[in-house]
Amino acid sequence: MEARLKLISLVASLAVVASSALAAGKPHRAAHTPTAPVKVATPNPEGAAEARLIEIYNLIGKAQNHAALAKAARLVEDLPNFQLAQLVYGDLLAAQTRPLRTMGDVPDDMARSANTVLVELRDESQRRIKALHERPPAGTVPSQFLALSQRSRHAIAVDASRSRLYLFENGPAGLKLVSDYYISLGKAGISKAAEGDQRTPLGVYYITSNLDPKSLKDFYGSGALPINYPNILDARRGKTGSGIWLHGTPPNQFSRPPQATDGCVVLTNPDLSHIIRTVEVRTTPVVIANQLQWVDPHRARNDGKSFEDSLQAWRNAKTSGNVNQILSYYTLDFDSNGKTLEQWTPTLKAELSKVQGRNIQLKDVSYLRWTDSADTMVATFGEVADGVRTGWTKRQYWIRQGSQWKIFFEGTM
Repeated sequence: MEARLKLISLVASLAVVASSALAAGKPHRAAHTPTAPVKVATPNPEGAAEARLIEIYNLIGKAQNHAALAKAARLVEDLPNFQLAQLVYGDLLAAQTRPLRTMGDVPDDMARSANTVLVELRDESQRRIKALHERPPAGTVPSQFLALSQRSRHAIAVDASRSRLYLFENGPAGLKLVSDYYISLGKAGISKAAEGDQRTPLGVYYITSNLDPKSLKDFYGSGALPINYPNILDARRGKTGSGIWLHGTPPNQFSRPPQATDGCVVLTNPDLSHIIRTVEVRTTPVVIANQLQWVDPHRARNDGKSFEDSLQAWRNAKTSGNVNQILSYYTLDFDSNGKTLEQWTPTLKAELSKVQGRNIQLKDVSYLRWTDSADTMVATFGEVADGVRTGWTKRQYWIRQGSQWKIFFEGTM
């Protein structure tokens, strides 16, 4: 952090040099900037800082450095803790007097003392530009979102390779991408396996609560949204750790480097505030992937057809009341909050006795797919018998075994 503050203070000294040299000649194009305009998605107010930064990059790419300098000056005045903007501003000031060799073209002694910080800021810049160049194809969704109930009004997907979080609205026509944001992830990367490994987990999760910022340290910024890591699949695989949150940044740091957290997903405070105001606790899924695969929603639904058939077959077996037939849909190593299949079977029989042979309906069905070394589904639904006003809300974890889908966890929410 000290090195970052030194870099920011350097901007002031560059301003003094530049102010006496503005008429020295035609400004040079900054070497690190894109030569073609970056097309920015329609920004919301919370994304204004990044949109303004990209606009500055576009101006530099057109060799309009004077206009870029004026906008950069206003940006750092409005957001003095936006370190990347400060670095771009410093480069634009220096470009008034000499060609730039690279992004963050500070004096050699400063570059040596702040080398790590410079590398991080350059990486942040490249990730922001790449993510905005490589937009998801219009109308597509991440492949994990096969079916999402209207009870889930929003959904979140994280692409670790792009340091990007995508926010979706779920309406009658399905998922619609409404915003996306730069994020920071674990210092040691992704694929969390153990407590303290400083990695961000990969998988399908849900937001479990909304922590009041007044109860948190300043380090967490404008608030925190914990997710349910370790989930059932994580626990099955022996993964440990806890306290994985979506949270903000401390007051003196607008954004953090791409890999700078202890495993959490960190956004700028304005971006996190927008998400907190938007999403719902418990019903908002959060998919975290190394790299998102974007597919047509109809294809996603078709990909889930074999699972949907299995889920309905399970429902039919449940309606029949045949215990042995129902149990054929469960794995031998099934677990329900610490109970084995044998220990859990009395719970199943008790449910069947309450249903008394009536038809069972599944309502508000969601299922999300996670595929790595195994093919799994996370299904959430309401289970209601005909003639009964209320039922259970359940979550099941299924795994593909050969050509069959089987349940390895079932719990009541």
